[in-house]
Order: sequence, then C-alpha cells, then structure tokens
Amino acid sequence: MNYYLKVLKQYADFKGRARRKEYWMFALFNLIASFLLVVVDGAAVTLDEVSGQGFISGLYGLAIIIPSLAVSIRRMHDCGKSGWYILFPIYNLILLFTDGDSGDNEYGSNPKTEEEVA
Repeated sequence: MNYYLKVLKQYADFKGRARRKEYWMFALFNLIASFLLVVVDGAAVTLDEVSGQGFISGLYGLAIIIPSLAVSIRRMHDCGKSGWYILFPIYNLILLFTDGDSGDNEYGSNPKTEEEVA
C-alpha cells in the first residue's frame, strides 16, 4: 500500500526512477481499487452493463491516468531507457519485468539502494 500512496504523492513526477516493486505494487492496488469501484458502481446502480463502466470507477480511471503514466515513465528510466519506450507495448512489457540499472544512470540514483539505506 505504501508504494501505491508513494505513486499518488508523486502525482505528475516524470523525473527520476521507479523500481519494479513500486511499479507492480501500484499496478496491483490499482487493479484491486478498480474492481472494488466497479462493485460499488453496481450496487449504486451507476454501472453501464454494456460498457462495464460506471460513474465512480470512471472518475477514478480519469484521476489515475497521470500517476500511471508517471510511474511507467519512471520505470523506463530505471532500466536506462527514455520514457517514450512506453509507446512500444511488447518491449515495454519486457522492460517492466527487467531489473533496473544497478548504480546511477542519467535519470538518477538507484532507488533500490536508496530504500535499503533509509
């Protein structure tokens, strides 16, 4: 949960690096929150059964677009790649599972060592 909140605190921070754990924990909690909000939409009768999108989950989806892009770009930076690599889906997926650069790179210091020291 701390990683999810960390990403939200860095709402539009496209600089720096995000380690794998930060990205995937954010993705997990985002998936859980989305699922729960769809259930709430169903209970509140605001769910469109054709599209599967509800009012509350739709607002959440709009609010989470920028943090999702920011953490994805920071994840690319951790692998030593430009944020533009998120536009190449298959290569992007490979990089999301790849360990980041050890040590510093042009995008900042290694977040793994920063967290282990703190």
